[in-house]
Amino acid sequence: MREKQIEQKLVRAVRAAGGLCPKFVSPGLAGMPDRLILLPGGRFAFVEVKAPGEKPRALQLHRHAQLRALGFSVFVLDDPARVPVILDHTDRVPPIHATSDCNEGESNETNRLT
Repeated sequence: MREKQIEQKLVRAVRAAGGLCPKFVSPGLAGMPDRLILLPGGRFAFVEVKAPGEKPRALQLHRHAQLRALGFSVFVLDDPARVPVILDHTDRVPPIHATSDCNEGESNETNRLT
């Protein structure tokens, strides 16, 4: 199985769970994970997708450690059988909820965080 096939299984499973799984591109910050998992209720995780048996590069491992130190979940996925485990773990992570308006005084409702 190729990396792209594993990635497609992840995306389909996240969508089936009511979430989004966008490809993550971070210009200027190499080594960031490939995908974001965004689940209902403010649940969030990063996923590095690899072909079966492949391992992250040293820079990727460094970025994973940085993200984990900030409190984020980061997974390395090289086996499609692990997709349900990753989704289950992400669904149990405490949600991210903003509790105030980051643009106080502005009337644009699209800026409101709830």
